[in-house]
Amino acid sequence: MTDAATAKTEPATAERTTVLLVGPEAAGLAPRLEVSGYRPLVGEPVGEEPAMTAVAAVILSPGREERIPELRRRLGARPFLLGIGTDSVEGRSHCLDCGADDFWLPSLGTSDLLTRLRLHLGTGRPRPATAVPASALLQVADLRVDPVARQAWRGQRQLGLTAREFQLLLLLLRHRGTVVSRERILEEIWSDQGSGASNVIEVYVRYLRQKLEQGGERRLIHTLRGRGYCLSEGRPPAGSLP
Repeated sequence: MTDAATAKTEPATAERTTVLLVGPEAAGLAPRLEVSGYRPLVGEPVGEEPAMTAVAAVILSPGREERIPELRRRLGARPFLLGIGTDSVEGRSHCLDCGADDFWLPSLGTSDLLTRLRLHLGTGRPRPATAVPASALLQVADLRVDPVARQAWRGQRQLGLTAREFQLLLLLLRHRGTVVSRERILEEIWSDQGSGASNVIEVYVRYLRQKLEQGGERRLIHTLRGRGYCLSEGRPPAGSLP
């Protein structure tokens, strides 16, 4: 089915979700995204407010991965989709290494991209990054997480987390001090990927630990073999699963 044909059946989002487009190939997606119910924002607005706070996802052209760290700082854990030339293990690994959440292939047109975009926005759609009272922040030791702005800090250091990393951290933090099973994590974070995600938890736990401990801080995420994972200041208790 052609892009023109599928455009008629693409569901529009009720709030016309804003998607930031970075680079020429990404900018070329603007007409199709608008027809599909999104609000495309081409280029990076100067300053933090108000345009950037409305962004729910970012689509980057191939070769624009150098913009990811700065955009992460400004946007927090929004989904980032980076364009790659060919679908390969190396290309996918490059996306993750650069801090993107997923890839898209300009050669495939927009249907595959829209499917990926819906999946990411459907797994914990981010709200605009507005300030929240300190009492609304979640905290363990020197780790602070703003669930509204989808940002996290270890001490004074802001963590550049991907959308999936943030979801995993938030899940563990909301059950801090108790063990969260692998099954629970798969159900809540990777339910859209089925059994193919069975080995991805260890990968993302490793990514999270690297970012949480980058400054030499003590470990907060603990592995309980055969049971799951626990986020706590010290050794996790031997309590039941949540």
